[in-house]
Amino acid sequence: MRNVQANVCGALEALERELGSDRSFVSDAWTRPGGGGGVSRVLQDGAILEKAGVNVSEVYGELSQAFAAKLPGTGRQFYATGVSLVLHPRNPYVPTVHANFRYLEQGERRWFGGGSDLTPYYFFAEDKSHFHGVWRDVCERHHEVANYASFRDACERYFYLPHRGEVRGVGGIFFDDVEAVHGDVDREDALLAFVSAGGAAILDAYLPIVRRRMHTPWGDRERNWQLLRRGRYVEFNLLYDRGTTFGLQTGGRTESILMSLPPLVRWGYDESPSPGSPEAALLDQLRRAEPP
Repeated sequence: MRNVQANVCGALEALERELGSDRSFVSDAWTRPGGGGGVSRVLQDGAILEKAGVNVSEVYGELSQAFAAKLPGTGRQFYATGVSLVLHPRNPYVPTVHANFRYLEQGERRWFGGGSDLTPYYFFAEDKSHFHGVWRDVCERHHEVANYASFRDACERYFYLPHRGEVRGVGGIFFDDVEAVHGDVDREDALLAFVSAGGAAILDAYLPIVRRRMHTPWGDRERNWQLLRRGRYVEFNLLYDRGTTFGLQTGGRTESILMSLPPLVRWGYDESPSPGSPEAALLDQLRRAEPP
C-alpha cells in the first residue's frame, strides 16, 4: 500500500513539473484513537491537478456492535489496511479518477476489495477504451481470482446514483468481499498479487489519458459544466460510498476520509445541456433507468 502511494505521488509530481509547476504532495501522518493510523498525501492548486489525495491507512481495534453486524466477518475485532486516491484535474477535458485497494479482517474472515473508475466531464470513446483495456489486462493476468466482465458490471452497479438515474462515470472495475480463505496460502498469495498489480496499473490506466487531454483549451462554459458534474461526485461519496461509511463509523480521521471531495463544486437548479452539445453527449453515456 505504501509503495503504491509513493509511486503515484512521485509520478504526479513529475507530471506537474513538466508544466512548470513546483507543487508537491504534503504528507500528513495521523493516528486513530483505538488503534492504528495512516499517512495522507495531498497536492493542491497544481497546473494539472486542482486537488489530488493519496491516502494509506492501517487501522485496527473494536467495531461497534451495530456496525460489526453489517460486515461479512464475525465478532467485533477488526484490522483494515488500504490505499485510496482521488485525482481532480484542473482542465475539464481531463477526467477525474478514483482507485482504492484494501484488505480487511474481522474475526476469522479475511477479504480483499477495491477497484478503479473514471469520471469524465466530456466523453471520449478512446479514453474509456484505454482505461478499460488496462484493467481488463490486469484481470486476465490474474484470472484465477479476478474476472473482468464481472468486476466491470459490479463497477457500474456500485457507482450508480439512483436518485439521478445516472452512473457516476464510464466505469472500470470494482470488487468487494473477495475472500482469502483462512489457511489457503495459494489463494491469499494470488489475491495479494492481483491487488499489487492493480496498484501498479493505476498510472498506466490514467496518465496516458491525462497527457492526451491536458493541453486542450477550455473556458467558462467547460469550467461551469465541470463544477456542476462534480456535484454528482460529491453526492455519491456522501450518500452511497462504503469506504466513506466504513471510515467514519470506525473512528477514522475525517479530514483524510473526505479528502476525496473536490475543492470547488456547484449545484444549479434543473440545469440541462443543449441537445446535441458535447455536454449532452456525456449524459447520453451516463443515464440509465437502472444499473446493469
